[in-house]
Amino acid sequence: MTINDLRGVLKGRVLLPEDDGFEQAATAWNLTIKQPVAAVAEAADADDVAALVRYARQAGMTVTAQPSGHGASGDVEGLILLRTGLLNDIEVRTEERVARVGAGATWGQVLAAAGPLGLTGLSGSAPGVSVTGYTLGGGVGWFSRKHGFASDSVRAIDIVDADGEPGRVSAESDPELFWALRGGGGDFAVVTALELELYPAPALYGGRVIWPEHRTSEVYDAFLEITAEAPRELSVWINRLQPPGAPPMVTLDLAYLGEKAQAEDLLTRIDKIGGAISDTRGVVPVADLGGITAEPTDPAPSIARAELLTGLDTDAVELLLAKPVDPLINVQIRHLGGALTEAGDGAGASGAVTEPYLLGLLGLGLPHAADATRARQAEVVADLKAYISGRKPYTMLSPGETAATSFSRSTLARLREIKRARDPHNVFRANYPVLG
Repeated sequence: MTINDLRGVLKGRVLLPEDDGFEQAATAWNLTIKQPVAAVAEAADADDVAALVRYARQAGMTVTAQPSGHGASGDVEGLILLRTGLLNDIEVRTEERVARVGAGATWGQVLAAAGPLGLTGLSGSAPGVSVTGYTLGGGVGWFSRKHGFASDSVRAIDIVDADGEPGRVSAESDPELFWALRGGGGDFAVVTALELELYPAPALYGGRVIWPEHRTSEVYDAFLEITAEAPRELSVWINRLQPPGAPPMVTLDLAYLGEKAQAEDLLTRIDKIGGAISDTRGVVPVADLGGITAEPTDPAPSIARAELLTGLDTDAVELLLAKPVDPLINVQIRHLGGALTEAGDGAGASGAVTEPYLLGLLGLGLPHAADATRARQAEVVADLKAYISGRKPYTMLSPGETAATSFSRSTLARLREIKRARDPHNVFRANYPVLG
């Protein structure tokens, strides 16, 4: 059996390195990540996924599933890259407040379907990210302070197991695998669909306020005051931005799961800061939630690093503001807390996050800028050493990091035991393998 035999196995397209279009099909969303895979298989449906897994099992090969290419690590040499973008059906069952979402669907598509019904899912900031990849990694987004990890909103999962057999996993049918898939990544099965709990969103307020750089200290003061007392319905993120070719600036991004009047009462502190360049705050349709941060929607070369912070006080802010943003593009702090700190009995492998803030450092991954980007990221982390916990959410790992950074020893041991039991021949590899 050779890799060429794969063409006769699938209804969908199979591309090999010598084929036109292979390089584009194998490209990750982050263009700094190279993916030297043996083949790209584009599944036409769930039956194709099962056929591919059976082929890989018989051929002694490994499959890595990437719906959209977000979160790729580059650790894929010689693997079969499975694209599930065509599995993008969405069904919203309004009375049950449940969405059935194909593996290739994006958060933008789900919010567009759920929003007009007064419902929302637990999406992140970027509408083009796949629901499945984001959720298998845990998923920390706008409404996580209110409702926790996106992975804990999963009610059932359609999978193909390591023998190529389709199945349906839930807390009742297979509690161990159900636990592992909800936050432990894609190391245990290929997911072909998820059933997610949706949440009421009859009103939503949000937007971005931008100030020039000289207002940064004032904006940070406001950020600390607001987040110290913020209800769980309110999420606020602060950014020191310096896009290429633009002057440095500071922004607050916010989303409030509730009425406009309530949000404005909570955010009066912002109005005391003068000199705003732009203010887009207002009532936001759920379908437009991804527009608040205006993140890029096209692939680009970037280098990101995330760290959890045990606190954020005036001393930490002084360290953050002591140096310019450049050569980075963004130094972001997200307020966490709330439901993220409370892993209930039914929680998945993501567990709980007790750290109240998340630091994100983003820079260009172009050859002339990559070394400077990494050096500045390391410098910021060193400056904030006293505030950095040393762990980070699995969904926010970066190339070169491992799953061991995300999980406690007991959780990682349990995930590894499940991996060995369910996939002893390593038919599957997640972006960040639990055995890596």
